[in-house]
Amino acid sequence: MRKITSVLLASALLGAALAGCGGNNNSASTTNSGAGTTNTTNSGNSGGKSAETPKVGVAIYKFDDTFMTGVRNAIQKSAEGIATVDIVDSQNSQPTQNDKVDLFITKKYNGMLINPVDRTAAGVIIDKAKTANIPVVFLNREPLPEDMKKWDKVYYVGAKAEESGTMSGQLIVDYWKAHPEADKNGDGVLQYVMLKGEPGHQDAELRTTYSIQAVEDAGIKVEKLAEDTAMWDRVKGQEKMAAFLGSHGDKIEAVFANNDDMALGAIEALKAAGYFSGDKYMPVVGVDATAPAVQALQDGTMLGTVLNDANNQGKAAITVASLLAKGETPTKDNVGFDITDNQYVWISYKKITKDNVADAK
Repeated sequence: MRKITSVLLASALLGAALAGCGGNNNSASTTNSGAGTTNTTNSGNSGGKSAETPKVGVAIYKFDDTFMTGVRNAIQKSAEGIATVDIVDSQNSQPTQNDKVDLFITKKYNGMLINPVDRTAAGVIIDKAKTANIPVVFLNREPLPEDMKKWDKVYYVGAKAEESGTMSGQLIVDYWKAHPEADKNGDGVLQYVMLKGEPGHQDAELRTTYSIQAVEDAGIKVEKLAEDTAMWDRVKGQEKMAAFLGSHGDKIEAVFANNDDMALGAIEALKAAGYFSGDKYMPVVGVDATAPAVQALQDGTMLGTVLNDANNQGKAAITVASLLAKGETPTKDNVGFDITDNQYVWISYKKITKDNVADAK
């Protein structure tokens, strides 16, 4: 009886050992697939390629921003085949974003792509990234120059806000010169209102300054009737514009908005006041060339916008992040875009009107 029991026990142990050897591949596969994230692309593994596909943590300042939704979609699409991405919502809270960054570091991701809530907080994120030796790419909101110099594995992908401001101003200049009736009171001065993004935001300040400078550079005198912050938001833009109309009415001759959402909100307020019906018109310009803005151009309610290239910003950003995550140096040849000062990738803007709306599509 003891001999039979010994034989059975030995057989069982041998079978377990053989099963363990034969199961190595499946066990490794399970471990690798389990390392994937909830919001990923290219999570499948074959032939050991998973080790070559870097994991990049992506933190967007807030998911319900129209423009950043376009950028986020571009990142997701462009990541296919080059990176596994974990895209998270910072909910417009810097502390929340800092927690997301800490999580990326804890998970030992190979790279980070950050659209900062507060550009002045980038220095803290860079310090954390440098300590963990995880390269970081900032997107759309440019860190302070002194923070960018902290480490050679920090990059920025975005567009020059002053360029978009200049183009916004030029759109109004073109309309003013082509339509003498735009000068409602015949005083030769452009009376305007301005809807700004969040206070202190680089894009908001530069777009505001350079749009008006472009009008003045064209030899047109200006008078600011009102300016207020609408925080990039469509509803707030509508509320502020309604207040402007309540205070200044038909004295307003043009509306500048730092982005399309605020411009579209202003258009709703103008519609409620009888504009865009009959011959009552108001030139309104925005920035971003979002899908709703393109529709407004086609409807004739928005004069013009400036294409802020969400697709190429997202593509360039995840390409740079994936290269850094693999320990490679980004160049024009492997990124597809010029790199300035070894750290900056600038994506050009473009003026969009009803005449070239196809370019925005």
